[in-house]
Amino acid sequence: MDVTVDGSEQYVIGVDYGTLSGRALVVRVRDGKELGSGVFDYPHAVVTGALPANVTADGAVPLPGEWALQVPNDYRDVLRHAVPAAVAAAGIDPAAVVGIATDFTACTMVPTTADGTPLNEVAGFANRPHAYVKLWRHHAAQPQADRINELAAERGESWLPRYGGLISSEWEFAKGLQLLEEDPEAYAAMDHWVEAADWIVWQLCGQYVRNACTAGYKGIYQDGSYPSEDFLAALNPEFKDFVSTKVEHTIGRLGEAAGYLTAEAAGWTGLPEGIAVAVGNVDAHVTAPAARAVEPGQLVAIMGTSTCHVMNGTELREVPGMCGVVDGGIVDGLWGYEAGQSGVGDIFGWFTKNGVPPEYHQAAAETGLGIHEYLTGLASRQAIGGHGLIALDWHSGNRSVLVDHELSGVVVGQTLATKPEDTYRALLEATAFGTRTIVDAFRDSGVPVKEFIVAGGLLKNKLLMQIYADITGLQLSTIGSSQGPALGSAIHAAVAAGKYADIRGAAAAMGSEPGDVYTPIPENVAAYEELFQEYRALHDYFGRGANDVMHRLKAIQRRTAAASPAGATAQPAIPATVGAPA
Repeated sequence: MDVTVDGSEQYVIGVDYGTLSGRALVVRVRDGKELGSGVFDYPHAVVTGALPANVTADGAVPLPGEWALQVPNDYRDVLRHAVPAAVAAAGIDPAAVVGIATDFTACTMVPTTADGTPLNEVAGFANRPHAYVKLWRHHAAQPQADRINELAAERGESWLPRYGGLISSEWEFAKGLQLLEEDPEAYAAMDHWVEAADWIVWQLCGQYVRNACTAGYKGIYQDGSYPSEDFLAALNPEFKDFVSTKVEHTIGRLGEAAGYLTAEAAGWTGLPEGIAVAVGNVDAHVTAPAARAVEPGQLVAIMGTSTCHVMNGTELREVPGMCGVVDGGIVDGLWGYEAGQSGVGDIFGWFTKNGVPPEYHQAAAETGLGIHEYLTGLASRQAIGGHGLIALDWHSGNRSVLVDHELSGVVVGQTLATKPEDTYRALLEATAFGTRTIVDAFRDSGVPVKEFIVAGGLLKNKLLMQIYADITGLQLSTIGSSQGPALGSAIHAAVAAGKYADIRGAAAAMGSEPGDVYTPIPENVAAYEELFQEYRALHDYFGRGANDVMHRLKAIQRRTAAASPAGATAQPAIPATVGAPA
């Protein structure tokens, strides 16, 4: 393929939209060399608790629990700031850039008007929570997801087994039904219910094209169709035409050009007008080519705030609790499987902020370490099982294999002697037990995992990587690139620009070499097998209906919140002069 013009190098840009920031990467087309990057932190980050006062007309607007929103203009600002910064860092001539591609967290949904304007930017909607982006970790649509699952199972809908028997509250239909039922006026004003992965491409090229990845995994698009109008009407009569009026649109295959950079987007980015803009993609799925993991049985775990597990297979299998299986969902010609964990890095971060006393933070600072590095060092000195704890990694619900975001975190075995490093290690292990559960589900369903490859920010924690190798019993390798999703997007940009014939060819030339390799230690494998059996017993006890306490607690929490005026305190604060009881 022609990867140069008159002997001059050509470049592509990959832009990775994460939960808290967007990262742009300049990559050389010829060999995938990473030349420069730029990062832009979203000014509004993740919106929980209340809409920020600076985006509404009426000051801060309270939000119920389990809501997670974002402000879409933050995504445009990534193009305005991170892309020019990456080009400057690379020291290249922008005129040598031939394509750009993006990837996004999913399922992240944007309600828009017919021309792509986000609903929160329409007059009169700035103070309406349902007018904003619903981030992937917005879990307030669980009641709607429950109804979708119950009705689909009752009717024997053929698409349900493709998703392991359960549709998630994180996905398009549950979130769309919540919007309809809680703010019908906003629903009526919305012309398109758009994956953020497709919205940002629309902003770049002026063309709205749905990508095959999110349509299949998050939009219940299987065998050329969505759920029927009859099914949707049975959920809610006003939901009958959801697909035909809000969702259905042209679907582009991965690696194709959705369009070409507009003059406006060229002004934002400093890139040449008219270069190829690739069809959108998901941050996890786009990473597989970056890791050169495009063959059957190569499981890629993209580990960050959450973890997404993606793998190709030659045959269609039904795997309980997976997030979906899609024809060509990762690369053409293979079935793409997805599973995931809703909370991983988020859990570790939550614990360091809320469960670690100040003296630990002080000690970490004095040794020149971050709190995660400090706790990891302490935890690494422990024998397996020495802390006496087992945790369930459900602090952000369970994505796979239970697909239930009403579930919550548990730590069993704490005593007055339990130290922060004990709990921290138990949480690291819990996320590895969760991944082992997913690997076992694939294996038991006839989709064997042959290789385990890790990408994402958490691969830097060597203790965590060894724990995953020991608990899964699989040799684990890390991707050599620290920018896996952005590199994967750049690979797609090269294909969209016509520089390679397909994703496989581009991955072979541009994909990252492996990083570190972790081999399971036999005595560790044996020790963890005993603990995994305890994890599995707790997993099934709380997650499969034997004890429904987590759902009951969620119901009590919602009922209490609904009965309390916004900002009200149910009980008077205890005076500071009152001491502990004798």
